[in-house]
Amino acid sequence: MDTQPGQHRCGQFDYFHRAGKSTPRSRLIGLFWSEVWDFCGVVGDKGERVLVDGDRIEQAQWFPDATLNFAENLLRSRSDDTAIYFRAEDQVDYSLTHAQLYQQVASLAAWLKAQGLQPGDRVAAYLPNMPEAVVAMLAATSLGAVWTSTSPDFGVDSVVDRFGQTEPRFLFTADGYFYNGKRHDLNDKTRDICAQLPSVEQVIQIGLAGFGNNIDAVDWSEILTNLVESIDFVPRRFDDPLYVLYSSGTTGKPKCITHGIGGTLIQHLKEHMLQCDVHPGDRLFYFTTLGWMMWNWLVSGLASRATLVLYDGSPFYPDGEVLWRYADDVDLTIFGTSAKYIDAMKKAGLKPMDGFELSSLRCLASTGSVLAPESFDYVYQNIKQDLCLASVSGGTDIVSCFVISCPLLPVYRGEIQCRGLGMAVEVFDEGGNSVRNQKGELVCTKTFPCQPVYFWGDESGAKYHNAYFARFDNVWHHGDYVMLTERNGIVIYGRSDATLNPGGVRIGTAEIYRHVEQLDEVVESIVIGQDWQDDVRVVLFVVLREGIELNDDLADRIRKTIREKCTPRHVPAKIVQVSEIPRTKSGKIVELAVREVIHDRPVKNLHSLANPEALELYRDLPQLQE
Repeated sequence: MDTQPGQHRCGQFDYFHRAGKSTPRSRLIGLFWSEVWDFCGVVGDKGERVLVDGDRIEQAQWFPDATLNFAENLLRSRSDDTAIYFRAEDQVDYSLTHAQLYQQVASLAAWLKAQGLQPGDRVAAYLPNMPEAVVAMLAATSLGAVWTSTSPDFGVDSVVDRFGQTEPRFLFTADGYFYNGKRHDLNDKTRDICAQLPSVEQVIQIGLAGFGNNIDAVDWSEILTNLVESIDFVPRRFDDPLYVLYSSGTTGKPKCITHGIGGTLIQHLKEHMLQCDVHPGDRLFYFTTLGWMMWNWLVSGLASRATLVLYDGSPFYPDGEVLWRYADDVDLTIFGTSAKYIDAMKKAGLKPMDGFELSSLRCLASTGSVLAPESFDYVYQNIKQDLCLASVSGGTDIVSCFVISCPLLPVYRGEIQCRGLGMAVEVFDEGGNSVRNQKGELVCTKTFPCQPVYFWGDESGAKYHNAYFARFDNVWHHGDYVMLTERNGIVIYGRSDATLNPGGVRIGTAEIYRHVEQLDEVVESIVIGQDWQDDVRVVLFVVLREGIELNDDLADRIRKTIREKCTPRHVPAKIVQVSEIPRTKSGKIVELAVREVIHDRPVKNLHSLANPEALELYRDLPQLQE
């Protein structure tokens, strides 16, 4: 192809549609991903074969002859242009050029190699979202090591539950971090973690919050004093492990979802360049931590020669405009965040459009939970009219997206624009039939490169099979309850295992949240099904604005809203006011955990939650005994 990486010409993939009905589907998919490799300029040897056993989704092998190095693909530039901007609230503000980034990676990689780091060894990080985390990941993966990470908001038990399974040899940590205007010391937590991780041979500590090195650790700055100018990138196979990510762990010990080098890289390149229109020099931001897969997605932007914009801390300190000031200061191009953040901005009455230029902003991306139609209105009325609102969904399971944005398509209120290129996404009914304009299960009927290579420690592959392939034969079942619209958009109604089914009528929880949370008095809500008298009754818990108490009038308006906007079957039998809703570390509400508590069943791995104490608000409630 004549086009260089970053020159987007989606029409070059017209062959995918011109190939004809006689071409086997797996052959078309192989051709597509081979062209993506070339178009995106993957650095490496592609080899002769693209796809082997393509008709068997679990056994398929992508690019089995290929060799490449992940870090080499992200370190393509050594220019003096800015590679990373960083802020930690109002305490720390600095940047790195591409040349500085390369040099720091080279110095750290040389040190790790001298310490005996081998391909396949695990390197872990317990770090804020800071440039040093990117440097450490690139240094480790340049040598063929496997990277795994969590963020400082994880407690000791949560970290040990994760890293204890993957047994890292090296652990990167910081002395502390900033959140909501306060300094938080990490030394004691790091010391407790290391005491329970016998595999860790070396701890490397980075100074950030001014607490100093109070643990047995190598100082980061001392390693970087040894200036090294070049990196000896270790070639690896396409399916060799790159990242270990972790499931939320609310139903048991977190699953160690292991992603391959090539699949992660080629999927992220496709999503950045083609689906999000990332160009060289664009400023790419996602509000995330190292405990969420969006950090992995964000840092891959370096492979598209984008500039990363990192922020660590509260998005509402010292006020709700902090991220938008940052966006203006760095001429942000793509602003990524969670649906919950957009909803919180809406409820706070913030209007960035009035106070900031945002002249470079082309795309606002949202994920983490369902973006309500009213939030679409809010974005275009209060943030910017001329941008692509990119609601996306996928997750830790594929370290990317099944349904995503497209810069060439219109945005329809309440819909995700399209299914990802090269992803055979369909919607199945209960019988496994493909349906449209009907709610059902999100599935992928053909193999794709970013499938997990395995679950770490799952020797037989049984956990991997049961997680995705037990429901439908030779089809990936993702667990989202969705609808494919007549415009080929996707509407997500919630997780399949949290849908409500009173009287046999199924509805997604997101449908209820959308309408209930439009009421001025309601800050947020959580809804579950309670087993009751040989059926299931709907119970709604609401967090109300400060100073407001649930009364009969408000309860009646909530019920009327659900009756008129959803279905009469899903009008809650009980409405209960609570002060807090339990969430995972990545901010997702946990309907299943609440459901277990109200049925007096144990909840596994409470420390996987950001606020496990909130579950006690739901235990032994007299309102649910009658």
